[in-house]
Amino acid sequence: MILKGRVIAGGHARGPAMVTMQPISFLGSVDPKSGVVVEKGHELEGKSIANMVLVFPRGKGSTVGSYIMLQLKKNGVAPAAIINLEAETIIAVGAIISKIPMLDMLEGDMYSLIKDGMVLEVDAEKGEVRF
Repeated sequence: MILKGRVIAGGHARGPAMVTMQPISFLGSVDPKSGVVVEKGHELEGKSIANMVLVFPRGKGSTVGSYIMLQLKKNGVAPAAIINLEAETIIAVGAIISKIPMLDMLEGDMYSLIKDGMVLEVDAEKGEVRF
């Protein structure tokens, strides 16, 4: 199956989906050294986002989150790609400066189509997700 979406940050990636319906703040919610979600009570708490296709509705929190995303990339623990319902500025800037492929506004209901652990191919040049 192929889903079309809007390109936020170009590139290509392949990896397992890590899906959450909760927004993510990279500042204070994700450890930049390990890539583990540390936010208490978050449904991804204790899980590593490293090399995953991270699927979440939108970002939240401080603009410093963009730089945390860059630090994740430099430390080799960034997500392989990001898919949002609707991108907001902090996550979009973070994906662009970190060269993390990113799409949003996928056609259809991404939460009924994309399941945790599914291997996804993200072509953020054409704006496509394949599974």
